[in-house]
Amino acid sequence: MVRGLGRAIRGVARSGGGGSSSSSSQQERERGSSHDAGPRYFSQEVKEACWRKAEEVSGRDPERWRKDPLGNLVFRKLVGCQGCLCHDFDHIVPYSKGGPSTLENCQLMQAVANRAKGNRVDVSKTELIQKSSYCRLSGKDMDLVELSAFGDVHHLETGGCRLQ
Repeated sequence: MVRGLGRAIRGVARSGGGGSSSSSSQQERERGSSHDAGPRYFSQEVKEACWRKAEEVSGRDPERWRKDPLGNLVFRKLVGCQGCLCHDFDHIVPYSKGGPSTLENCQLMQAVANRAKGNRVDVSKTELIQKSSYCRLSGKDMDLVELSAFGDVHHLETGGCRLQ
């Protein structure tokens, strides 16, 4: 099994497959913000739209799998954790630098790469790729992740040959 995959699967099982955010994010929402760019967090509507604008994974259910701008594979139900399939909703221009919590300033990013980016705007794509959590999954590995999180597996028709 791929390094970190077992941890990701256990995380899905422990959380009941939910994509809840961390307690610190919850505390930020409760405190509110006086930042000129509005609230620090992205609304659920912005998160949904941000997920939809990320690159789809060929042959996989786009509601479950996407790729971040660095090419990292991410899984819908793994949010805010540190596994190789986990993701965050990242402010392209960091909130601390005046970036608003809007769809235009939102990107899906592997959580490890997002932590490496921090609040910098001048970080190169190459540096973030190097700091990403490497994760190479076979189709069977992806099936196992889906099965543990959803209880089923969705494959999309890719237009290839089928045996009759």
